[in-house]
Amino acid sequence: MPHVTIKCYPGRSEEQKKLLAQKVAADIVECFGAGEGSISIDIQEVPQEQWNDDVWDKDIEPRMDELYKKPRYSRT
Repeated sequence: MPHVTIKCYPGRSEEQKKLLAQKVAADIVECFGAGEGSISIDIQEVPQEQWNDDVWDKDIEPRMDELYKKPRYSRT
């Protein structure tokens, strides 16, 4: 614990995704005091044309009141 899922549009390189995972993991260690070995990070690429159906409608909108960081955009 913890497990983090990051959803984004396709187009980032493997190097960028690995760097992001390393930085997120380091922040979790610092903020939560979790051991680095207990952290798992998943990066899922979602095509732009599927974003509203697969992410906004399922993950963002229903949990808007619970999000610690809210988006500055709305469903398009």
